[in-house]
Amino acid sequence: MSDLENKNDGILPMHIEKEMQQSFLDYAITVIVSRALPDVRDGLKPVHRRILYAASELGLTPDKPHRKCARIVGDVLGKYHPHGDTAVYDAMV
Repeated sequence: MSDLENKNDGILPMHIEKEMQQSFLDYAITVIVSRALPDVRDGLKPVHRRILYAASELGLTPDKPHRKCARIVGDVLGKYHPHGDTAVYDAMV
């Protein structure tokens, strides 16, 4: 065999349209299942879980003075949620 034939071993030709459709569908289902739907175990989405964890780390309990939403949103964004602040703020309020 020539060197050119050896380089193509294991590479399958595919139609780009079908591959894009399947890849997008797989990604969309993953996002819906892992982020958009609440978890069956506790009824929380990942953003809610991050907010509660950040509040716990800040020591926010009913007997402590209140904190502004911006403080909690800032902690969540800075430490646990690599997306925009709108999702975190909307989930809190």
